[in-house]
Amino acid sequence: MIKFGTDGWRAIISDEFTFDNVRKVARAIALYLIEQKKTDKPIIIGYDPRFLADEFAFEVAKVIKSAGIDVFLPNRDTPTPVIAWSIKDKGACGAVMLTASHNPPQYCGIKFIPEYAGPANERITSVLQEYANKEINLPKPSKQGEVKHFKPRDRYFEYLKSLIDFEEIKKSKLKIVYDSMFGSGRAYTDFILGKSGCIVESIHNYRDVLFGGSNPEPSDELLGELKQKVVERNFDLGLANDGDSDRFGIVDEKGLFYSPNQIIAILFDYLVSDRGFDGSVVRTIATTSMIDEIARQHNIELHETPVGFKHIAEYMMKEPVIIGGEESGGLSIKGHIPEKDGILACLLVVEMMVKRKKTLSAIWADTVKKIGLFKELRKKLELPEEKKKKIMEILAREHPKEICGIKVVKVNKVDGVKVIFEDGSWFLGRPSGTEPIIRIYAESRNADLLRNIDSYLSRLVVELG
Repeated sequence: MIKFGTDGWRAIISDEFTFDNVRKVARAIALYLIEQKKTDKPIIIGYDPRFLADEFAFEVAKVIKSAGIDVFLPNRDTPTPVIAWSIKDKGACGAVMLTASHNPPQYCGIKFIPEYAGPANERITSVLQEYANKEINLPKPSKQGEVKHFKPRDRYFEYLKSLIDFEEIKKSKLKIVYDSMFGSGRAYTDFILGKSGCIVESIHNYRDVLFGGSNPEPSDELLGELKQKVVERNFDLGLANDGDSDRFGIVDEKGLFYSPNQIIAILFDYLVSDRGFDGSVVRTIATTSMIDEIARQHNIELHETPVGFKHIAEYMMKEPVIIGGEESGGLSIKGHIPEKDGILACLLVVEMMVKRKKTLSAIWADTVKKIGLFKELRKKLELPEEKKKKIMEILAREHPKEICGIKVVKVNKVDGVKVIFEDGSWFLGRPSGTEPIIRIYAESRNADLLRNIDSYLSRLVVELG
């Protein structure tokens, strides 16, 4: 069965992710557009650099074209945020992106991006899932659609000038190492930085469908070469994007990796304090409370959502949102599309350093002085399905009333189970819908409490046997 998750449908290539199944999803999208009377506008079809993604995209184009809808195809594998932004630029009815983002190389995926240029909501994906799992005969159109090719990079760069102060960046001559992780950010993020006067050294800047034998995920564990290069070459900053460039990874001048939680908090403070942004702020349930503290200090309304950028996008479309972010490495800002953009995130960090005339480590130190030091924990509990269910039941009903003498004051069950302590510390257990895993997120200013939360969860697993 074709099943849409938080960001489209993903599966292993040649197992479930086959040309036949891709055509089923393409027909589902075509039928949805026909029913919504959107066929008078073109659709954009993009793809990341993974194995067969381009061929899958061409197959989608054939199906969509046969439904009488014009298609725009980029000249090469292209970042997801660029494809999403091109919907607005081309006046398109939406886009189809062939990508599995940061997932391992044996995976591919397909996501539909509606005309608002953000993730499809659950109402849309439920319709697409229903249609993809039954036989569909598309109505015969009065004429076939046309396929046109386009090069979106330069227009996207021009657009970014409305969001980023490239003139100020040009004066800085910052030295930056960029790691595209063999993904679609190559000749995008580094190209833009180079055009903006930065001295850029690019690594892993060619297409490798195996992503160097690793996941194209910009995490602390997988950016070892980037960290080493920054230190050895005495560079100012290390930047990275995932396979389709909707996520980001940041390394400071000392070779230290900064979590997305840290970067989102720093950029939120920068946008409010230095650039004068106003509006609300939105974060997912698993994202840092540092955002809450900055919002409190500036008297800014905060919204918490379930995991998934589509929930952040809903707020971005109905009110001015200064920044929307999720701890997995996605963000967008006021004035931009309601889709996560790892290229923009990297550029914002560069602009912030230039404007403040400080290293990233110094900016982080300033942030800690303002809001205090928050420590975070992320881990995976690998469990069979029956034990996953049991642990989630224990967290929901039999969780501890206190740890380290600090009382539990609230349990949030909006997405998984989030246990919140009286000092603002918290931990969240969230079961994966596709793997035998419970993802654990925790945060506290109290290192002892964080260690004891970790110990409690480990004991829980052992006790279940």
